[in-house]
Amino acid sequence: QVQLEESGGGLVQAGGSLRLSCAASGRTFSTYSMAWFRQAPGKERVCVSAINWSGGITYYEDSVKGRFTISRDNAKNTVYLQMNSLEPEDTAVYYCAAVRIVGVITNRAQYDYWGQGTQVTVSS
Repeated sequence: QVQLEESGGGLVQAGGSLRLSCAASGRTFSTYSMAWFRQAPGKERVCVSAINWSGGITYYEDSVKGRFTISRDNAKNTVYLQMNSLEPEDTAVYYCAAVRIVGVITNRAQYDYWGQGTQVTVSS
């Protein structure tokens, strides 16, 4: 079992930055693939970034490439999402997710564990 808790969301002006953190419980964090999803009002939850167990392989959705950076610290049981050059279109609830599968996983249906979400609002 893994419990996930996101933090770091908030209100920021366009062009600004935020860093989201996701703290995981348990002693097997390093065996999990992790991802950040986001869900805007009236839209589906989509994967914006994912990372494999070691941090050596990452995925970014096209709209965030070059602006967002995912990373993980297995010693701290934490995954991060550094978000720069934020745009109003990035406004959403951001969720952290975990699954014990090798590789980078972007399919929402494959994830077993979810955090409660953190709101990111970007004003124009």
